Amino acid sequence: MKIFIGGPRAIKVIDKNVDEGLKKIIKRNETVLVGDANGMDRAIQQFFFQHQYRDVFVYASQGKARNNVGDWPIQTIEVSDKVKGFDFYAAKDKTMAENADHGFMIWNGKSKGTLNNIINLTKQNKKVLLYYTPHKKIYMIYEMAEVEKLAAACGENIRRLFLSLSSRKSKDITDRALEQMSLYDG
Repeated sequence: MKIFIGGPRAIKVIDKNVDEGLKKIIKRNETVLVGDANGMDRAIQQFFFQHQYRDVFVYASQGKARNNVGDWPIQTIEVSDKVKGFDFYAAKDKTMAENADHGFMIWNGKSKGTLNNIINLTKQNKKVLLYYTPHKKIYMIYEMAEVEKLAAACGENIRRLFLSLSSRKSKDITDRALEQMSLYDG
């Protein structure tokens, strides 16, 4: 099984609950897909490096990993030169969600990138184990209604962000499909 693990750049330390979850991943011999960002991605990499776990792949936009603590294989995600900022890094996250069987997200109720990852996994009917840091509690997310409910509980701004990200993904998929269809129209 492949698991996409991620969280916000604002969180730099793994607490005991996340530590326990990561140890279970090692026991199950899961393949870990992780990003290259500072913060939680780097902390996750540090954890697996310290535990000498080798079944890790680091995903990096344009193949330039900002962090690769364990010198693991890098999965290069090609991104158009026109794409900048959030969308540049979201491209690799989207690919990790596609390649994973399920996810383990650490979320502070604020991070746009982590919320986007939860949405991407859930839209693909992939289970998300969510460690919600304000509650220090783990939730299982199976469907979009659960993500929406959690986002709404985080306040109006996060609820709006959820609505924007979840509808945007549908629009992106539609735009990409139309673009691909136009290639066949010759």
